[in-house]
Amino acid sequence: MDNKDNQKLHIAMFPWLACGHIMPFLEVSKFLAQKGHRVSFISTPKNIQRLPKSSLSPLITFVELPLPAIEGLPQSTESTSELPIHKVPYLKKAYDLLQPPLTHFLQQSDVNWVIHDFICHWLPRVATQLGINSVYFSIYNATSLAFLGPPSELRGGQRQRPEDYTVVPKWVDFPSNVAFKLHEMVSHWDCMDDEVPDFQRFADAIQYCNLVTMRSYPEFESDSVSLLRKLYDKPVIPLGLLPPSSVTRQHGGADDQVDEKWLREWLDNKKENSVIYIALGTEVTLSQELMHELAHGIEKSGLPFIWVVNNRPLVEGILGADIIPPGFETRVENRGLVWRGWAPQLKILGHSSIGGFLTHSGWSSVIEALGFGRVLILFSGANSDQGLIARLLHWKRVGLEIPRDERDGSFTSDSVAKLTRRVMVDKEGELLRSNAWAMKEIFGNKELNNKCLDEFARFLETWPAST
Repeated sequence: MDNKDNQKLHIAMFPWLACGHIMPFLEVSKFLAQKGHRVSFISTPKNIQRLPKSSLSPLITFVELPLPAIEGLPQSTESTSELPIHKVPYLKKAYDLLQPPLTHFLQQSDVNWVIHDFICHWLPRVATQLGINSVYFSIYNATSLAFLGPPSELRGGQRQRPEDYTVVPKWVDFPSNVAFKLHEMVSHWDCMDDEVPDFQRFADAIQYCNLVTMRSYPEFESDSVSLLRKLYDKPVIPLGLLPPSSVTRQHGGADDQVDEKWLREWLDNKKENSVIYIALGTEVTLSQELMHELAHGIEKSGLPFIWVVNNRPLVEGILGADIIPPGFETRVENRGLVWRGWAPQLKILGHSSIGGFLTHSGWSSVIEALGFGRVLILFSGANSDQGLIARLLHWKRVGLEIPRDERDGSFTSDSVAKLTRRVMVDKEGELLRSNAWAMKEIFGNKELNNKCLDEFARFLETWPAST
């Protein structure tokens, strides 16, 4: 079908089985539905059941594909958030087994475009065989993609060991400090599937799709966007940062509302820009020793804080809520709050008493924080591209990264306290705070975001049909 007459499209969305991937795909789905296009959002039953569906367009249809059971993957597991990092390769193997039912769905539908993640490296070629165009949608920013390089490098280039990823690659043609620390790369090596390494998945997703899009603005990383167009030799269309709405997560019942009211009252009693918000995402794992070291650093800083601690295990057999040092909460009770379980992050970051954010450097969390102009204390979670994001934001001077040992990721409580005070209250942190505040004009700019999404939609609408 040639869409130059602006005929409405049928678009299939197929994200990786992780919340940080699924939610941006849902945001894009909502925008495309607003444009009048039909969307088939395809995932596994549990992931679809978790999605907030209130006020969604009737043009969005959810398609459930049951995840095949495989040896090594715990029964009923369908998301990375339910697994320790060393079990993630089994989830990738099960995800690859969705190829036959997904192919059957595409064969029986009138889909014009499929928008996919990098894990399903086989999907662009399946789409081409079926006469369907494909978009690789990277939830990474352009700088992280540029660091990874072109498909030829990803498949069999010079980088064969974790150590090779600790330097800025030769093809980056602008000043940069963006590279992994060794401990981050070793951690990532542990969650790769030996049969199909992530680098091969990236290479295939990039090479065989029709166009690449990512969660970025040219206004924030123009050099990286320009470089990607040269590296990929195909259209690269940033679709915006997708700043979240307050309704991207369904709330629970009355208990959640009571908790939020209590939390708001706690924040209302704190001075403006005085509180550090601390959250390390849903999938970061720290040893008990490192959690204690981080807690002691927060305590030594002397600053008010809210620390969100997840209830999922952070180390084998120990719940995150149970590895706070004994007596910590009593010692800090006049200025600090430990919040267990899910927290309304957007509402917390948007409160006037929040001054900074100690973050694992996940891109979604960074987008939320800079959308409110919050200065960043960067503590790379060592998952995915979080280390690269931490280097980028340190380079952009919108925060500082907590010093850690290159090889094992260790750090000291004194360094946490010193850097936190520097970022939050010391005179030498004034420029950082000013730079972060200025980022509201980019990261919190809905008009700029919609402009990128409009351009992306026009590309889909005017692209010739696959043959």
